[in-house]
Amino acid sequence: MSSSNPLKACPDKPNCVSTFSQDRRHSMLPLNFKGDQSESLQHLKKVVLSFPGTELLSEKENYLHFTFKSAFFGFIDDVEFYLEPNQKVIHFRSVSRTGYSDLGVNRKRMNAIVERFSHIHFAP
Repeated sequence: MSSSNPLKACPDKPNCVSTFSQDRRHSMLPLNFKGDQSESLQHLKKVVLSFPGTELLSEKENYLHFTFKSAFFGFIDDVEFYLEPNQKVIHFRSVSRTGYSDLGVNRKRMNAIVERFSHIHFAP
């Protein structure tokens, strides 16, 4: 973690995605937002909490930390968001707490979050 990257790096396993990662296996693009940063974070919070098995663990001015618990096996994934107001983007990291591979679950979930957030947030 550094001042330019407040989220931890992905471990050397295929069970993590991050907008700060330079590694193609782990990297994703950040969420763009428009308007007020507080409203954007509240919108993001609603979107994320709409997924089953989600719990908000921590909320700060520019940061949200959630856990996702799988229904069948009870695996827990950590998902963090960091809003960068000057760049108008929301960075994120999604990682499994246990195991080696997640069979693409974190990437699929983050793609779904990005789609829901962008669809509603940028709708006319």
